[in-house]
Amino acid sequence: MRRQSIREEDLGDLHGKVVLVTGGNTGIGYATIQMIARRGAKVYMGARNGARAAEAIERLKTENIGDGSVHWLELDLSSPLFASRAAMELAQKEQRLDILINNAGLQSNEYPFKLTPDGLLDIMVINHISHFVLTEALLPLMKRTAAEPETDVRIANVSSMAHAEVAPQTLATKEALNRNFGTSTMGKYHTYAHTKLANILHIKELQKRIDAEGVRITCLAVHPGVITTVGCDRALRVVPFFGWFLTGVVARLFFKSWRIGAMPVAFAAAGPEVVGPQHEKYKGAYLTPMDVIARPSKSARDPRLQKELYDTTERIVRELGL
Repeated sequence: MRRQSIREEDLGDLHGKVVLVTGGNTGIGYATIQMIARRGAKVYMGARNGARAAEAIERLKTENIGDGSVHWLELDLSSPLFASRAAMELAQKEQRLDILINNAGLQSNEYPFKLTPDGLLDIMVINHISHFVLTEALLPLMKRTAAEPETDVRIANVSSMAHAEVAPQTLATKEALNRNFGTSTMGKYHTYAHTKLANILHIKELQKRIDAEGVRITCLAVHPGVITTVGCDRALRVVPFFGWFLTGVVARLFFKSWRIGAMPVAFAAAGPEVVGPQHEKYKGAYLTPMDVIARPSKSARDPRLQKELYDTTERIVRELGL
């Protein structure tokens, strides 16, 4: 489903709406927050480091956020427990939540992924499991918001086209979800891709479950494009001899800016078309910069894998006592 390039001025009015963006103190999250705040929203920047968040918020103010506002929410995704606590804090602060953007994540950077004290692979925890916990904990608040007249409640997971690089046979076990493809450059990339597939599978199964309850919440997954981020720079620099060249000349030629990458994410959050006449097409959809509604990989479209991921993640979360 192609359309013209997405523009910030095409986003809907967000006055009176409350938004949470994870990982918002830099990169795509930062640019997304700026666009959403300019539309009048009250935005929470989910970030672990308070000093960095405060610096980013001050920078946003100097760069113009109109009559919107930005606030720090302490959010550490390295543990599902911390994600649960952040959700409880937000629910105590706010009576509504209109938009949740699960943006934060580790990339295939220079250090080997490792197991957390809970025996879970850290990149899967940060990129999927903690976001799953955050989303589940905030769903009651979002459902109450959706029950109000004339509301438009949305959940967006920032994924990647990398998800198509892996095709798991099953996700029915903790071991399958926890898979580590190794410490080589391609091994780490495939481990990252595994987590990005989880982002799409999560969204598609979540949409089905929400629809079954008759709740009007739109769930979307987004590929922002090939973006120059801090994590991307670190990953390129580890390439022998050519790392600094890649982060300079090549990155400028082939990688897009944070702002361009944030546009499809902002569209997922505030594009009026999402709730227009073709709303049904956007439910559980996978968005990309060029094809607003695109076709993800065969694995991402597999209903069995969608359910297995959701059920396995729920089981892991219960075992953690959450």
